[in-house]
Amino acid sequence: MTRIYFNEVATRDGFQIEPAFIPTDVKVALVDELSGCGYAKIEVTSFTSPKAIPMLRDAEEVMGRIRRVPGVEYTVLVPNLRGAERALESRADELNLVMSTSETHNLANLRMPREHSFAALAEVIRMVDGRTPINVSLSTCFGCPMEGEVPPDVVLGFARRFADLGVRGLTICDTTGMAHPAQVARLVEALQKEFAALQLTLHFHNTRGMGLANVLAAVQGGITRFDGSLGGLGGCPYAPGASGNISSEDAIHMLDAMGFDTGIDLHRLLAVARQMPQIVGHDVPGQVAKAGRITDLHPAPASVAELKETFK
Repeated sequence: MTRIYFNEVATRDGFQIEPAFIPTDVKVALVDELSGCGYAKIEVTSFTSPKAIPMLRDAEEVMGRIRRVPGVEYTVLVPNLRGAERALESRADELNLVMSTSETHNLANLRMPREHSFAALAEVIRMVDGRTPINVSLSTCFGCPMEGEVPPDVVLGFARRFADLGVRGLTICDTTGMAHPAQVARLVEALQKEFAALQLTLHFHNTRGMGLANVLAAVQGGITRFDGSLGGLGGCPYAPGASGNISSEDAIHMLDAMGFDTGIDLHRLLAVARQMPQIVGHDVPGQVAKAGRITDLHPAPASVAELKETFK
């Protein structure tokens, strides 16, 4: 069966909108536990201005203290040249650059037009000059809550421009949870035709309850890499009512049950997932950590044994 690779984003994408600061020791311990679960990548933190995202002001310390497990890539979000310099000094295995395919969302989120974002990220790519692999995450590829559906040609156009700059991978993001499976299937088909040589990752949110259905549509279209957030943490501040990313453990449980090889030790991952409500101080959306795996059976009530005797 096909191998599926997961990138855990809870400690960056999941944590960055939490209101209460999560201590550095907790972040380091969580990354270390996740490192033993079988992930392909862990997006550890972001080298954004501490004023912009106070939650991740400890990026250098976290990156300096985590235990790096062979076979796991420790990736970080980089917004600009200064962030890239900090990430390189912290020995990140991959730099993840982000911009939106929606002009309005890019202005709201990054406070600049798309072309300005592209130019700034292209400068980062030139500065890095192949020293560290680069992934580009394209936001709102399936829809913008302010503009509506983003035309596939726009998504493919930006993907093409970054591919021409020599990036290793592209992450196609349903930032505000507007994707549906038929739309995913169409865009995945187009992406696979043109960018099969790149690492293609899909990033879904569960804002409207279609996150796992979209994962399945992408898998059926040949995608083998996905982002997920432990417990389903995260969410875009520019999507009213938005819930978080797809829950890593829920998506991995689904694919495991279907016979796919995710490389993840699900039993170990669920033990980590069950710590998340305590870490963030509130309930989290993930379901499998609460309900257990479909293979986790329960003893029958005593009355069942009595009924069996009665109906012999």
